[in-house]
Amino acid sequence: METQTKSIITKEVLNNAMSYDTYMNLLQDLLAEDKTTGGNQSEAMVGYGKMNVQRMKRLNKTIQLQQELQDVLKKLTREMTFLVITEGWCGDAAQNIPVLNKLLEHTNNIDLKLVLRDENLALMDAFLTNGGRSIPKLIALDSSTLEIIGTWGPRPETAQFMVTEFKKLENGDYSEFVKEVQLWYARDKTIAIQNELIGLLKSWNL
Repeated sequence: METQTKSIITKEVLNNAMSYDTYMNLLQDLLAEDKTTGGNQSEAMVGYGKMNVQRMKRLNKTIQLQQELQDVLKKLTREMTFLVITEGWCGDAAQNIPVLNKLLEHTNNIDLKLVLRDENLALMDAFLTNGGRSIPKLIALDSSTLEIIGTWGPRPETAQFMVTEFKKLENGDYSEFVKEVQLWYARDKTIAIQNELIGLLKSWNL
């Protein structure tokens, strides 16, 4: 599997990936035309896209990295590329990708690149979560060798547990569940993902 997944992540894939600013601009340009990313252009999906851009704009201004995470970032010696699979309509992506982007303010050793899931299904299918194409999915690479050194996603462990439990329900109200998850994110204030990144970055910095 390692050889297979590595062959999928080529320099061409990375060259065609977007920076965070380019991704934000794409989402806003599409919304100006009442569109979002991906093939499903329903009113509901476009509505999710609109809410997500507002969430991302707010997080861009308000995220405060914990001191421990800042310290870990300052000590990074390995140059890494964070390749993230995402879509504009994804609520988990909107909550977590701004945190990944914030890391770049504290280190020059991380390069963040974003690709759209539905345009990169072969890549997505190499990094499924419990058999599903769940996003966002972070693939951490050694920048010089493109070796896969780890993954994260699609959401912090507590939120993932909520999703797992919801899927066990026979008649769960999905729209209400989405609201519940977003309320959890609001209460959490990015602390969960920051704590997980502290451990991951320490293990990846070899």
